[in-house]
Amino acid sequence: MLKKMVSVISMLAIVLGVFSIQPSVSEAATPISGANSTIFGPNVYVFDPTMSTSDIQNVSNTIFNTQETNQFGSERYALLFKPGSYNVNIREGFYTHVAGLGQNPDDVNITGGFNVDADWANGNATQNFWRSVENLKITPSSGKTQWAVSQAAPMRRVHIAGSLDLFDLDSNWNAGWASGGFLADSIVDSTVAPASQQQWFSRNSQYSEWTNGVWNMVFVGDTNPPAGNFPDPPYTVVDKAPVIREKPYLYVDSSGKYRVFVPSLRTDRKGVSWAGGSTPGSSLSIDQFYIAKPDTSTAATINAALSQGKHLVFTPGIYHLDDTIQISNPNTVVLGIGLPTLIPDNGQVVMKVADVDGVKVAGLLFDAGLINSSSLMEVGPSGSTLNHASNPTSLHDLYFRVGGSGVGNAETSLVINSDQVIGDHFWIWRADHGSGVGWDTNVTKNGLIVNGDDITIYGLFVEHYHQYQTLWNGNGGRTYFYQTEIPYDVPSQSAWMSNEGTKNGYASYKVADSVTTHEAWGLGTYSFFKDAAVKLNSGIEVPNVQGVKIHHATSIWLGGTPGSEITHIVNDTGGKVYGNSPSDAMRQTVTEFGGANIGDTQAPSAPTNLTATATSSSQINLSWNASTDNVGVTGYEIFRNGSIVGSSTSTSYSDTGLSASTTYSYTVKAKDAAGNSSAVSNTASGTTQSGSGTLDRTGWTATSSPSSADVPGNLLDGNMSTRWSAGIPMASGQSFTVDMKVTKSFNKLIMNSTGSNDDYARGYKVYVSNDGTNWGSSVKSGTGSGPIITASFSVKTARYIKVVQTGTASSWWSIHELNVYN
Repeated sequence: MLKKMVSVISMLAIVLGVFSIQPSVSEAATPISGANSTIFGPNVYVFDPTMSTSDIQNVSNTIFNTQETNQFGSERYALLFKPGSYNVNIREGFYTHVAGLGQNPDDVNITGGFNVDADWANGNATQNFWRSVENLKITPSSGKTQWAVSQAAPMRRVHIAGSLDLFDLDSNWNAGWASGGFLADSIVDSTVAPASQQQWFSRNSQYSEWTNGVWNMVFVGDTNPPAGNFPDPPYTVVDKAPVIREKPYLYVDSSGKYRVFVPSLRTDRKGVSWAGGSTPGSSLSIDQFYIAKPDTSTAATINAALSQGKHLVFTPGIYHLDDTIQISNPNTVVLGIGLPTLIPDNGQVVMKVADVDGVKVAGLLFDAGLINSSSLMEVGPSGSTLNHASNPTSLHDLYFRVGGSGVGNAETSLVINSDQVIGDHFWIWRADHGSGVGWDTNVTKNGLIVNGDDITIYGLFVEHYHQYQTLWNGNGGRTYFYQTEIPYDVPSQSAWMSNEGTKNGYASYKVADSVTTHEAWGLGTYSFFKDAAVKLNSGIEVPNVQGVKIHHATSIWLGGTPGSEITHIVNDTGGKVYGNSPSDAMRQTVTEFGGANIGDTQAPSAPTNLTATATSSSQINLSWNASTDNVGVTGYEIFRNGSIVGSSTSTSYSDTGLSASTTYSYTVKAKDAAGNSSAVSNTASGTTQSGSGTLDRTGWTATSSPSSADVPGNLLDGNMSTRWSAGIPMASGQSFTVDMKVTKSFNKLIMNSTGSNDDYARGYKVYVSNDGTNWGSSVKSGTGSGPIITASFSVKTARYIKVVQTGTASSWWSIHELNVYN
């Protein structure tokens, strides 16, 4: 997966924090040989606190060494910990499932450390897939846990007695790319730091602070979600999860017997399920389960057990199946441990669930076989109509793959026909890398098709399919977080046309024209057309009816062939993304679409009190009073000399790249979600400053403390699409220093944070020096109140300038351009 890093962090303390001290050796009577001699087979290790700490550490290290880079290998493992405390340091790799076997997370405590890093890819975590941790407590000796992951890597029912980082650092101490994850039913005692993590979904969790966001982060039912308004910061907050059942999990009871706990259905839930005691639900003895093993179990033996009323546990491994697994009894539990992978050898559907109440399927990877399957999983037969509202089927941590580990073909990966199904974390992936990958090789149509009514899905990731990634035909659907990359390998525009060849591309998220009620929150569509200048008309297509609503959507241009683009975000609303700069060429957003906006013909009022202020020889800043609308203003279009030059979702805009000593005329229009445009604002003119007033910055250099991959040189590069950033929340003592190389006279600085409008210095002091060592007293101090800070003082003659932060804020201190004037 190709991703683009947008925010980075550079600080040695973070690096040190994600490594734990090697645990000391403890003596124990129980031999480690018994760990993988249980009823679950040799690839499941069940650890007991009476086992030697060094032995447990050695097993963990050996598995990690095998799995660290084993992205498409056949090995699968589960590491399970009985109640107790373990002073071990675990690094988790591919196809590894780590879980506690207590009734509640705090029953198992890992006190050394537990981390997922991306050292194997020099800090790039965008391929850290297929792993999980659940139902335990982590008390890291360093105070910090690292979970640098992307898709198919859930963290559930975890208590972190410390802080949590969702990224890793490269060899230059910069925060590497990371692209999506899933957190549910968990507690983090301290701070969650996403840093460069581009998108994330968190449900029914709590933490002391969530520090930042990049493109798309959705929080449903969290106790203390971050505050802020989409799109900047990119937060979507939903107060409660409307209907949810937590994932079933394996545990041992007080007599040491294995059991599976099945959490109860809950409605309108906020916070973790176990905060006030045990999670509500029921318990099943392991005797009621058929334990499937890859070397002995077949579709026939599995179906025979299911027909006798057994539940099903899949142990780690690869299962080649010659027939469909049939889930026909209500309330059947199908639980995978250690990422068991199911492959159809005859082109059949891998698993079918009947239209019955209360089935739970969790923790499985469906991998397409060489012979084409119509689908890999079907929930309910076509035409299902029974009402399951009181006891719905729920699907948890299910992953679907077409290609990557070899040639695979499947028209659709998941089809949901039954009503009231709950989806709780899916990654549905047509491979963009690995083996068996190509436009005419791993051939598909759709990732997900929803035909049932009243389906609710939390954390939906669907990527790279040939046509609609998601096709939603049922009414009453709800999606909370959607992340998608449209196919990278489209060979030409003519090969990728929808609507009977009349529309460019296939929308990723398609709600059928027949649907009258549907709602979705936090949707992101990303493009990287690597082979041709392909255009997608809209990332999302929905019916224009009152009952269909989209809350917070974004499109992102990751990279690709020049001339490629996503033209609109929803239907024909939202600007295009087509390049790396300026910033709105890479990212566009729509805050609200549909619902009350449908049928809206009333235009917003015209913006008023437009002003134009020149801040340099190449920049004029605009500001105006907000427009009003009967439904809501979604943004503004900015016109320079009668031609549109940009857009803004706020009431300000910086026009850059202008000529010195030149007068420019501006007007602004407001727009609403229905596409209505206001009358033009008043006209405001501004004249850029003469070049002589701005010091020539040629050859200047800059340093900062702290520093990040948003390097200090960006202060001086003349490009408003780049920025310098401290890379951490604002704190007193942060600084940057500019070396002008020769002594100059000057009396004003302008620090321009436009584009990162909340990142201005909350307080600052300006110092000057001739030798870069002796600074004396500050020549100016002040308090910032907006993205442009002007510091004027009596004329000084010096070579060096240093600006020190004296305030604090959760935002990073960043500046796009620094100019010095005389």
